[in-house]
Amino acid sequence: MTAAVPATPSAPSPEHTLTVVIVAKNEARNIAECVASASFADEIVVLDSGSSDRTAALAAAAGAKVVQTDWPGYGPQVARGFRLATSTWVLSLDADERITDALRTEVLGAIRSPDFDGYRIPRLSEFCGRFIHHSGWRPDHTLRLGRRQLADFTGHFLHAHMTVDGRIGELRADLIHFSYPDIHDVLEKLDRYSTGNARDMAAAGKTAGVGKAVMHGFFAFVRTYVLRLGFLDGSHGLMLAIYNAEYTYYKYIKLMFMKSPPQRPEFPA
Repeated sequence: MTAAVPATPSAPSPEHTLTVVIVAKNEARNIAECVASASFADEIVVLDSGSSDRTAALAAAAGAKVVQTDWPGYGPQVARGFRLATSTWVLSLDADERITDALRTEVLGAIRSPDFDGYRIPRLSEFCGRFIHHSGWRPDHTLRLGRRQLADFTGHFLHAHMTVDGRIGELRADLIHFSYPDIHDVLEKLDRYSTGNARDMAAAGKTAGVGKAVMHGFFAFVRTYVLRLGFLDGSHGLMLAIYNAEYTYYKYIKLMFMKSPPQRPEFPA
């Protein structure tokens, strides 16, 4: 009796291929695990904008195609990655994010479905060693998967986001986001993100003063801790509410000084 020969898996249809695009700089602590979580994709493109650590080497060793580039900004960089992609579908992934097994299964099913042209994915984000389930951080649906010919990215300095010119659906499995692993990241991102948001507000023609900064900062705390049930996240929810208040206060103060830079006072006689 002749033994059955297992069928050889067929290559994916060109209509069902996927490129994962990752933008990175000095992400040696994250990039290998990030690329590994996307290893099911037909292509992984890492755009490295001048890392001084081993980001590029680690990404290549993990199986990614590494492209060395300048830094035109987050949105334009991701859009550049979309243009370099060769697959029908693209998925934007940050170096501090991971695709779970459940999300991988959903993504592979989604790109074989004719129902939608793009998909929002819920994120489960970490703050100083704890995943946050309230505080406005859940379910945090973000558009990340789309047909390449219909997908683009906005050019905002900070809150750039993906766009898809077509029908949008939602997946259910989480994208894991290791966003704030420790207090050093919290403080660094507080400064960087508040500056970036102030630049976006300045570009939009917005103005600010101390009163507006205090008012918006206070409301950011109330919104996070009370209205969005941050108190259910325990001490981390309180820490996050304070962070959001500080972040909001400083972005308005920075906007104020962008519009009217402080002057050096006269040296007293």
